[in-house]
Amino acid sequence: MVKFLEPNEQEIKDNKLYAEMGLTDTEYDKVVDILGRMPNYTEIGIFSVMWSEHCSYKHSKPFLKQFPVTGERVLMGPGEGAGVVDIGDNQAVVFKVESHNHPSAIEPYQGAATGVGGIVRDIVSIGARPIQLLNSLRFGELTEKQNKRLFSGVVAGIGGYGNCIGIPTVAGEIEFDSRYDGNPLVNAMCVGIIDHDKIQKGTAKGTGNPVIYVGLKTGRDGIHGATFASEELSEESEAKRPSVQIGDPFVGKKLMEATLEAITYPELVGIQDMGAAGLTSSSSEMAAKGESGIHLHLEKVPTREAGISPYEMMLSETQERMLLVVEKGTEQKFLDLFEHHELDAAVIGEVTDTDRFVLTYEDEVFADIPVQPLSDEAPVYVLEGKAAEFADVDHNYDNIDAKDVFTSLLNHPTIASKTWAYSQYDQQVGANTIIKPGLSAGVTRVEGTKKAIASTIDGEARYVFNNPYEGGKMVVAEAYRNLIAVGSLPLAMTDCLNYGNPEKPEIYQQLADSTKGMAEACAALNTPVVSGNVSLYNETKGDAIFPTPVVGMVGLIEDVNYLNDFKPQVGEKIYLVGDIKPDFGGSQIEKLLFNEVSHVTSNINLTEEVERGETIRKAITEGKLSHVQAVGKGGLAIKLAQITAYFNTGIDAQVDASNAEVFAETQGNYILIAKEGYVPENAVEIGTFGGDTFTLKTNQGEITESISAISASWKGAIETCMTSEA
Repeated sequence: MVKFLEPNEQEIKDNKLYAEMGLTDTEYDKVVDILGRMPNYTEIGIFSVMWSEHCSYKHSKPFLKQFPVTGERVLMGPGEGAGVVDIGDNQAVVFKVESHNHPSAIEPYQGAATGVGGIVRDIVSIGARPIQLLNSLRFGELTEKQNKRLFSGVVAGIGGYGNCIGIPTVAGEIEFDSRYDGNPLVNAMCVGIIDHDKIQKGTAKGTGNPVIYVGLKTGRDGIHGATFASEELSEESEAKRPSVQIGDPFVGKKLMEATLEAITYPELVGIQDMGAAGLTSSSSEMAAKGESGIHLHLEKVPTREAGISPYEMMLSETQERMLLVVEKGTEQKFLDLFEHHELDAAVIGEVTDTDRFVLTYEDEVFADIPVQPLSDEAPVYVLEGKAAEFADVDHNYDNIDAKDVFTSLLNHPTIASKTWAYSQYDQQVGANTIIKPGLSAGVTRVEGTKKAIASTIDGEARYVFNNPYEGGKMVVAEAYRNLIAVGSLPLAMTDCLNYGNPEKPEIYQQLADSTKGMAEACAALNTPVVSGNVSLYNETKGDAIFPTPVVGMVGLIEDVNYLNDFKPQVGEKIYLVGDIKPDFGGSQIEKLLFNEVSHVTSNINLTEEVERGETIRKAITEGKLSHVQAVGKGGLAIKLAQITAYFNTGIDAQVDASNAEVFAETQGNYILIAKEGYVPENAVEIGTFGGDTFTLKTNQGEITESISAISASWKGAIETCMTSEA
């Protein structure tokens, strides 16, 4: 019999080894109460990952309960691997966003690559065929070599995995700010399509039904990855490189195809991806959802090398793995399928009626834990928040040099075209991409139909930091507007809540106020939350990132034919929907001129958002508009410039606003380019699309620039930063 040298129960308690795993004294005592005895080394490791912030949401769960999670189209909401929303004709869209922030800070290529792999498996485990990838990224300024290294590595990792597995990257967003120095954010989103009768759940039930492991052999990579994701980054984090998993997209592709074939077998009972906390979370969560017990025989787990202990097997986050429960007597059918796809697979256990999570290795018991308490009794902390205090700031925007601000903003990587990144991603594999990344939401045809799925992923961290409650509403509304702008009906959303240490009162209050605003916006815009992820403790050496809730949203296009003629033509009139106001709090001009956030509140009218959105969407689908953009970062001036650069065509515009106000980021505004003969309602004509130059006249003067200069600045800014020696 193999013997594993591990600390015993008394040593764990006396030396507080549980604290090194992320458990507090109180949490350890709760484990003792649940077990009725002191836990052994494998058991305390299991509790530590299952009760980590990453797996249990112990600081964020009260806030998540605010979100509306049901709706007439919602088929499956939070609690499974991804959300499922009806799109008609017995079809549904499946989607989710996940973070891989800490691993990407330590090892950017693999951190990002495995983030993509993990979110793909979440979608596949529901039984859906992935059709889109999206990503939301944050880095420090590209003036620093370290940030260039992280940016380059993350983009290469996203492209390296996504391109190999054969899923197009259709949209995304990238921002740069010094608040993300040393703590980049890498949020990956995947969207898939499924027939209603193919929807799977991660459930283990049916006494005696076998548990099948499939995918890469288990190694020692990623051990305590969930715990690592639930603590602040420090100088010691570099030593935690072993916590970063290694992806294998070629095996990932085989696993995806094998899984999609396996879900067609009626003998499949349940399936779940081995993601955060690996075999521990997948097996225990499946047992909990099935109200069953489970017994795993760990000597049967395929391993990469000899001597891997039960503790290491259960906590490893080796990539490209799935766990299945199938009907007793049919296991060989599944094993043959996986062998056909050249995948390692084995029967490693069975479902029981004991309500216990039992792990043995060659008949020696290494864990015996009640299933429901492990899953359901993770501590939930309701803390006392405190709104941060800020000095009154009165930034003066009078008499700014509009041309200088225009040029500076256009050249900043946050505003600039992300072509440098997107060109490294396969955008059209599968041949169904209709709108590629660049200026609008991504749009992908649903194969064999007239329908398409529009997707976007957005975050507005400076708005949230400026005013968490209003900023929370603004993040959701931005995603909504981006879907409206391509003519789609917004259906539902997924979110990733990226914040600092919630144990700090100011951070906790940011989380409380911003999620309240998000929940109100979800309800008003009829976009329920069907899946999501929380990533807290995003701090480096005590400095927190901006509060960065990210929203991924999907929309439905019933008939894509209008998109054949959705392109602006020379001579068409440009209109502005909305009012230009001096809204500078959290804006890019504020950052450029003053750097700090003023905390001067801008407001958003959610009722007006819906009315405008529905009117504009109707005009698009009726073929009356040739292009639409929501006015966002950099304000009207920058959005008009981006349209000029993207279509390589001039614009002649004039607005009743000051030099500064054309850079204001007033909520709810749209730019419409109307087809000849159509005058949009509740809109003001501001110019004409076409000509040899870009001209924007204000009440104080004008900005005039050549098309070539604007295009060179916008399209080349990031590449210039990346190739600069500075």
